Amino acid sequence: MMNSDLYNHLAFLYGATSAADLYQELQKIIGQFQAKRLRPFPDPLTERDAVLITYGDMVQRAAEAPLHTLSHFLRQRVAEIISSVHVLPFYPYSSDDGFSVIDYHAVDPALGTWADVAAIGADFRLMFDGVINHISRESAWFQGFLRDEAPYRDYFITVDAAADLTAVFRPRALPLLTAVKTKSGTKHVWTTFSDDQIDLNYANPAVLLAIIEVLLFYVAQGADLIRLDAIAFMWKEIGTSCIHLPQTHRIIQLLRAVLNDVAPHVVLITETNVPHEDNISYFGNGRNEAQLVYNFSLPPLTLHAFHSGSAAILSQWAATLTLPSDHVTFFNFLASHDGIGVTPTRGILPETAVAAMAARVQALGGEVSYRTNPDGSQSAYELNINYLDALGDPTQPDEPTQTIAQRFLAAQGIMLALRGVPGIYFHSLFGSRGWPQGVAQTQHKRTINRQKLAYETITAELDTAGTLRQIVFDGYRQMLQARARSAAFHPNGEQAILTLHPAIFAVQRTSPDGSASVLCLHNVANDTIPVTLPPGDFTDLLTKRPFSGQIQIRPYQVLWLQETSCA
Repeated sequence: MMNSDLYNHLAFLYGATSAADLYQELQKIIGQFQAKRLRPFPDPLTERDAVLITYGDMVQRAAEAPLHTLSHFLRQRVAEIISSVHVLPFYPYSSDDGFSVIDYHAVDPALGTWADVAAIGADFRLMFDGVINHISRESAWFQGFLRDEAPYRDYFITVDAAADLTAVFRPRALPLLTAVKTKSGTKHVWTTFSDDQIDLNYANPAVLLAIIEVLLFYVAQGADLIRLDAIAFMWKEIGTSCIHLPQTHRIIQLLRAVLNDVAPHVVLITETNVPHEDNISYFGNGRNEAQLVYNFSLPPLTLHAFHSGSAAILSQWAATLTLPSDHVTFFNFLASHDGIGVTPTRGILPETAVAAMAARVQALGGEVSYRTNPDGSQSAYELNINYLDALGDPTQPDEPTQTIAQRFLAAQGIMLALRGVPGIYFHSLFGSRGWPQGVAQTQHKRTINRQKLAYETITAELDTAGTLRQIVFDGYRQMLQARARSAAFHPNGEQAILTLHPAIFAVQRTSPDGSASVLCLHNVANDTIPVTLPPGDFTDLLTKRPFSGQIQIRPYQVLWLQETSCA
């Protein structure tokens, strides 16, 4: 029996005449995948789930494959508080710390083997990257293109160098086209992100079928979640912005339909660092696109709240966070391997506030990355700084370690309290500072938050009382444990943003069945704030202390309050 969803998506993309044959080709790929043995499907995501984001070689030990070291370290340190691990691209690559993939089907031998990946998957859900907007110029696909070989001669987008591309949205201040010498002459290929990352040509259905085979291969290798990197740029059409085009959404719908058919447990996560309304469009109708969408506005808005000492704008925005169905939710995060994107604040923060945030980041030792606008001007698109450092006060360079940690944990508490699944970057969970020496070495601004750590060094710091790592990790662990114990934090539970005081970010979380409710209060200011609680007696889930009536919330304090009768 024909799957009408698959056929209709193919017909929309490539026309009814081609759709029948393409459908048969797709069914062959699906059949080959179904013949492979899959491990049991995991349970749906709940309040007990949190995703750790890490590079495969983030922790290193002499004479040991980094993925093996990582597996041992995570099993030892986080197995009770982290359910899932996003191992950033671990495939052979040529640049961009993994995001210029040479071979989609291989593990970088410098990191380990597929057996090492499986070992991590034995203890955690696995998230893989689908870096499918582009591929390395060193890949076999692009090398075949350079030799003018079938089928690769049509795998990439060639454009007349004189073409008018002024309407194209540019995420970075880099050339859109790259000249390359091929067997049939010089051609200009589309390169959205760098001259080493060649965009794939999805107008050629063979490319889409090849990528579907790649993603199903990942599922067969244990991927329970797949992050669709830079997905908004997939489809190009000269004369348009080439971002968020209807064909891009239709491809995601096709991928979702394929997975619904053969691996319905697999969660698609779209990575689209764009203004909020465009970002949430990748939920589709709530059933037909991504189950999780990166909540890109959250990191800069939370940073602004702590810089200003006011959660007013953050609260106003959070009050608008609605979901199209109970089948989807947000992937909440504050830090990642990249910087802090400010494009998602457009229309939420005034430009003066964005400029002030960028200036403060620079005063704290960070960097600012810029993109080129259609009129030729440039605007900030990313703050390159470790998130803990970004929260600092440049006028207070000698703050006590406890204050630094408490402010950072208050920010993380906001992220953990909001509806969705939390994504926690390795350097956040383990209280790292920035790495400016790395920027000097690589000349890449994002390196500031990508330091690799010696196993012996990080374990010693975690085991030493009073270190920043120890304080942050213990505080984070306490919040994650409390979160896992209350169904109020279910990713599909209800949330209501309350206005109690400008300095207090207050969110009421309620479980899907209404049986559990927690009032989460976070002080973003370096002042003690008086707050009047609703009638009743409450217990803080983090400290087990009782609270009622008029209370005083200390600077950067986090309170997750449950009615005592329910605690």
